[in-house]
Amino acid sequence: MAGNREMESDRLAELAGEASAEAAIRAAAAAPELEASLAVPTDLTAAAFFDVDNTMMMGASIFHFARGLAARKYFSSSDLAGFVWQQLKFRVGGREDPESVKASREQALSFVAGRSVAELVSLGEEIYDELMADRIWKGTQALAQMHLDAGQRVWLVTATPVELAQIIARRLGLNGALGTVSESENGVYTGRLVGDLLHGKAKAQAVRSLAAKEGLDLRRCTAYSDSSNDVPMLSVVGTAVAVNPDSQLREVSRRKGWEIRDFRTGRKAAKIGVPSVLGAGALAGAVAATLAYRRRVK
Repeated sequence: MAGNREMESDRLAELAGEASAEAAIRAAAAAPELEASLAVPTDLTAAAFFDVDNTMMMGASIFHFARGLAARKYFSSSDLAGFVWQQLKFRVGGREDPESVKASREQALSFVAGRSVAELVSLGEEIYDELMADRIWKGTQALAQMHLDAGQRVWLVTATPVELAQIIARRLGLNGALGTVSESENGVYTGRLVGDLLHGKAKAQAVRSLAAKEGLDLRRCTAYSDSSNDVPMLSVVGTAVAVNPDSQLREVSRRKGWEIRDFRTGRKAAKIGVPSVLGAGALAGAVAATLAYRRRVK
């Protein structure tokens, strides 16, 4: 009985991942693609795939976006503290049981339900300039540019909402982004996801689907991530690179012979056993916000 329930749960998770990947590909196809440079012939069968949080950007992009919305009074400080606490449990605690994933998903959806897609995209542009542009890892950006200079297409692949991921990709001059897709009707978010979070195995499925659609040879492709959650994505390409890796990914990378790039300075999160999904500054701010909130409600 227990074995059957476990198999059924795994199959449901697999189906959710497939739906997430399909939604991500459809959203990417609907987004305008950047013009390729005429000076560099396009390498039609190779591409690079980059995770966002603490791979391309210091800290969690959704956290920075939430901070920007809170500053605009879209929700209260206590709402932000609650979101931060849930994200800390899910991301820093490394918990990926179904209930934690569900709670994280519901927190993310609470931002957008009933809001205009156009409005939040416009706010995303503003918040990128205010809180994200200076948090791009220059070393990772240089790696992305290296692929672009070689005529390869470069994509972000992230659990971040696809609209925010597309803003980041456009600002960095990349070709596109695959991200978590929120359902909308008549230009307004419903508060439901199309599929599930683009996370873990769903990222690998999305990369495979994009490769099939674009005619890419995955053996010639490269993927970059900081998190052991992305081992499935890193494993489907010919070249895997760990960027600012958490302790588990560092261990996997050493065992598999994957290249490791670490652009962090000072205290290394991997060395002290704290997964590096949140940057040190974002983590400190998150903890401070949560403690302040707890003191107020006592």
